[in-house]
Amino acid sequence: MIARILATAITESHIARRNRWVLIAVVLMVVFSLVLSAVGSAPVGGLGVDRLSVTVASLTSLAVYLVPLVALLMSFDAVAGEVERGTLPLLLTYPVARWEILAGKLLAHTTILVIALVAGFGAAAAIAVVSDPAAVAGFGALWRLTWTSTLLGATFLGVGYALSSMARRASGAAGLAIGLWLGLVVLYDLALLAAVVADDGGVFTTQVFPAALLANPADAFRLFNLTASQATAAASGIGGAAASIPMWQSLISVLVWPLVALGLATLAFRKVEP
Repeated sequence: MIARILATAITESHIARRNRWVLIAVVLMVVFSLVLSAVGSAPVGGLGVDRLSVTVASLTSLAVYLVPLVALLMSFDAVAGEVERGTLPLLLTYPVARWEILAGKLLAHTTILVIALVAGFGAAAAIAVVSDPAAVAGFGALWRLTWTSTLLGATFLGVGYALSSMARRASGAAGLAIGLWLGLVVLYDLALLAAVVADDGGVFTTQVFPAALLANPADAFRLFNLTASQATAAASGIGGAAASIPMWQSLISVLVWPLVALGLATLAFRKVEP
């Protein structure tokens, strides 16, 4: 089983390297991390915390937008592309289970994300430490952001595989992936904020709103990191409004969502005809 998953992962890694996904992901993370590191560390003196901890708060905002987007762009043609190229029937003739194929793809794509995250966050951390030696106190927050970003990416990779299996065509899967990203990462929070303002402290604000945040993997990721970080004073919007949500609840959501997404992808892939 492990050998089959690793073989699939190696093959997918070669494909990703030829498609320049490794380079694209690394460049995006490094460039945006450096920009946010320079801009987001401005209020350090007012917050009374080390520069890296404040930088982590800014990097959290970067990760919640960029990591899901990169994950979806890498995964939208994982199944649909195989169908269009006519390679899926050949792939399924090998003695490998469908879930093992998805696990191999997930391993390869997650590895690419980890490389990009380490490069981007590492560059931001290096700048912070050089500028402020006391910033080493924020390495715990940076490590937490790195592994939670990896789980967030794995969640959207699984969702991308599910969309790719349902669409059957790469163009359709790409449209679904972008629509999902806009819906969950951008429009979801705007809709919640509008509902909170309209509710004016009613039942939605006190009961539905916290559950709605935890139901969205992107919001759960942001809540956990901002709540656990020493720089929570830098949080605003959804993060600041949901400060009362216990950290263990957002942590459970962050841990469970990758398993749920992979399960959905496996179910969708089973219905794909070779």
